[in-house]
Amino acid sequence: MARPLAGPQTLLRTLNGRAILETLARRGSLTRADLMAETGLSRTAVTQVLRMLESVGAVAPAGVDRETRGPAAGRVALHPQLGFAAVVHVDGHGAHVVLVDPTGAVRAEQHAPFTPHVERVELISGLIETCLQSVRGPLHVVIAGVPGIVSADGAIRDDEGPDGGAFRNALEKRLGCPARIENDVNLAALAELTAGSGASLASFALLLLDEGLGAGIVIDGSVHRGFSGVAGEVMYVPQTPLPIGAPVLSDAVVGDLALAHGRDPQAPVVQHLDAAADGDEAAQAMAAEMARRLTLVAGTIALVLDPEAFILGGLAAHPVLVDAVAREADDLAARLPMRFLVSSFGPEAPLVGGIGEAAAALRATVFAQLVPSVDRSSARRA
Repeated sequence: MARPLAGPQTLLRTLNGRAILETLARRGSLTRADLMAETGLSRTAVTQVLRMLESVGAVAPAGVDRETRGPAAGRVALHPQLGFAAVVHVDGHGAHVVLVDPTGAVRAEQHAPFTPHVERVELISGLIETCLQSVRGPLHVVIAGVPGIVSADGAIRDDEGPDGGAFRNALEKRLGCPARIENDVNLAALAELTAGSGASLASFALLLLDEGLGAGIVIDGSVHRGFSGVAGEVMYVPQTPLPIGAPVLSDAVVGDLALAHGRDPQAPVVQHLDAAADGDEAAQAMAAEMARRLTLVAGTIALVLDPEAFILGGLAAHPVLVDAVAREADDLAARLPMRFLVSSFGPEAPLVGGIGEAAAALRATVFAQLVPSVDRSSARRA
């Protein structure tokens, strides 16, 4: 008659199993000796846990190590069919989708513009389903980065008002897995925090200029979203002589500046910035005003939060704006010193941040399913 495992044994097995799975996710295929060195577990413990993980389809052989001296050692890796997470970056023009595996590697990618005849969730779901056709394994979780205010329960508030979580619920219903909605600038800040210009900083504010201006606030190594998700909506920070609620910097604001300086108000922002780089005086005047507004927003944040640095992302990382912001900051330095850095990822920052979050969420989901299976498999053999 099989006896139930004692509590401490089950807990130890769970911890050891998760340690090995996390190590394989982080490092890729490894030998038993590698796993012993990485986890601090004994050879016996590693061998036992690997045997159990292989029995539930969590790991699989991955060739042999012929680079070290002595007999060739077998390698193991996470099973290639553990499943995937989808990362979605939504902007005003379209959606960009990637599938990642538990290691964070991108396994498939699709993007498409929004059209008047296709609903947003339908387009995104179609892109994800197309990606899934090129891989083998289930979809476990979706991370979607969107513009607008995102509350803790995944509801979005944008120019059309609050959606009450309708977007998230529709994605989950269509795809049959949990979906997490994040503000796109917060995802970009996570990218900078993890592996970008903010990796060595305890606090910073990412100022990302795209269709509008948003901030990703990092305090003590964590993104600060605020009580209702409104933290970082700096496009509406009051600036004289603008009325309360007027945008400080956006596509519409740049269009007005272009009109005032005799340039095409329908031209994209980057076209004006490129013209400024080529010496166009009207475009340079526009860039100077954009930089003034950016710097005043940064100064407002500095007086409240005092971050170590500000990271310029999106169109704010254009060399013309970077130089113009530096000049504005120099003028303020005696009264309010501020340090400005440039994003490591440019327009891809929200997607990069989403990939890191999706890989972590996927590992948590898959490993939580696998470790109980390991325990049940061990109990049957007891």
